[in-house]
Amino acid sequence: MCDLEREDVVMHPVRGRKEKVIPETGLFFVNPAEATNAVNKMVTEGGKKRFFFNSMLCVNGDETFFVAGPAVGAPMAVLCMEKLIVLGAKRLILVGWCGALQHGLEVGSVLLPGQALCGEGTSRYYSCDLGPKPSASLMAWLRDTLDRSEIAWQEGRVWSTDAPYRETRDLLARLHKEQDIVAIDMEYSALCTVALFRGIEFAALMLVSDELWQKEWKPGFSTPAFRRRSQDMSGMLMAAMQSMTCIPNGV
Repeated sequence: MCDLEREDVVMHPVRGRKEKVIPETGLFFVNPAEATNAVNKMVTEGGKKRFFFNSMLCVNGDETFFVAGPAVGAPMAVLCMEKLIVLGAKRLILVGWCGALQHGLEVGSVLLPGQALCGEGTSRYYSCDLGPKPSASLMAWLRDTLDRSEIAWQEGRVWSTDAPYRETRDLLARLHKEQDIVAIDMEYSALCTVALFRGIEFAALMLVSDELWQKEWKPGFSTPAFRRRSQDMSGMLMAAMQSMTCIPNGV
């Protein structure tokens, strides 16, 4: 699916007559619990909810940034991103979870994803590039934000899949050895691709929810320690958004 310059696309994302423009910068939460917590926190601090089909959207009281989500899986995440873009979003940071493929990335570790590797089925409708990259300026802002926090973090490539229950040991080993993949999610590569296609800035920050590099799968997303780290990371990002003067422009 590489004929991407076609002019006869049937549907295009649009902003409705009654839909307000949103701030240019926002946080996009993949998971329902984190999205709900972020929206509720923003509301208690004076933010206003807005209608967002099949998801949530809230703009802070000063109308300088927004939070949106949830959107699990590449198709839903892309639908939400497309809508956020037509509403005015120009810089978007994904907050998500990932499964670790590398020793040393443990449950609760914070990962700053670099170049993606497309394994989901949505990206190919936007680009033939299987290795899209995030915004350099947003990556720099996230590195600086993380360095100023007390949260340890690592950086590496992420592969996105549509079928987490069909990952084989051989596939995961080859991804890690041949492609330098350190983690897996379901949305990142598609969102990198769409951001490049639409000309917006995009990056992500992920929390390791499970370990796939051990002999047995080790899930950790239901543990109290993971939940605390999730709250810490989300709170750190929202505080940084609230206090920032600007995020440098440029991809």
